[in-house]
Amino acid sequence: MNHVKGIHHVTAITSNAEKNYEFFTYVLGMRLVKKTVNQDDIQTYHLFFADDKGSAGTDITFFDFPGISKGTHGTNEIYKTAFRVPSDVALDYWVKRFDRLGIKHTGVKELFGKQTLSFVDFDDQQYQLVSDENNKGIEPGTPWEKGPIPLEFAIIGLGPIHIRVDQFDYFKEFLEKVMLFREIASEGSLHLFEVGEGGNGAQVIVEYNNVLPPGQQGFGTIHHAAFRVENTEVLHEWMNRMESFGFGTSGYVDRFFFESLYARVAPGILFEWATDGPGFMGDEPYETLGERLSLPPFLEDKRQQIEEMVRPINTIRSTIEFEKEYE
Repeated sequence: MNHVKGIHHVTAITSNAEKNYEFFTYVLGMRLVKKTVNQDDIQTYHLFFADDKGSAGTDITFFDFPGISKGTHGTNEIYKTAFRVPSDVALDYWVKRFDRLGIKHTGVKELFGKQTLSFVDFDDQQYQLVSDENNKGIEPGTPWEKGPIPLEFAIIGLGPIHIRVDQFDYFKEFLEKVMLFREIASEGSLHLFEVGEGGNGAQVIVEYNNVLPPGQQGFGTIHHAAFRVENTEVLHEWMNRMESFGFGTSGYVDRFFFESLYARVAPGILFEWATDGPGFMGDEPYETLGERLSLPPFLEDKRQQIEEMVRPINTIRSTIEFEKEYE
């Protein structure tokens, strides 16, 4: 069986696509590599923030469903997204940056032997920076060359996904027997699992929590988490595998930028399997990635209708000279 390679992307829900763009571009220094729409709900923006080249394993994406209410955090929820930074020193930079910009954070804390920094955005979406200081395993991405963050401190990919569940034994069995993860450490109610080459880019942290009520999806929460598979052939292997274990799946879905499979694997937990390619570089030049509304070919004939439905967002950055912000 071909293992999943690690984390592919996380998709979350924002209350405001403009504020979301500002936060990820100007505060976190991640690159908007695709401005498109939700293919299942074309009045909804779908923004993709990633590394310099839009590499698989580096992107967080957001929907801004019109009229959706605020979500609540709880158990049976993918509740926090982590991002990799190159070193422990980078976390000191981010503490100072967050303090200066008024971003709520926890300060630096150690978790599973790694230095981490948890913080929230304007929607109370939960994030964490994790240091790659002594990390081994799946390679990081490339920092956004022309962004505002000095390259030695910049975000370079996705770190461990944090999941809360009230049925830990079931979820552990699912991760180990079906997804082929292995548990490598535990601290209290937290359990660290990894897959494939391992390391920060191929890990999941599972918290056993039967005290909190179930999380309620809405803005400020995560919609689903996706895992990397090599190609279409491996995607079909996973579709067959999930169905052989009795899980209902979406079947094969062509998202144009990658190919996908979805399955609800536990209450409140939606997983996706996504191919590494084709990627985000096929329909726009590198220099202007994310600046125009990008539509897959099967939606191109509806461009005029879609552009009338979604409000314009100015995402032009190729004409902006970002100063690297050392303080």
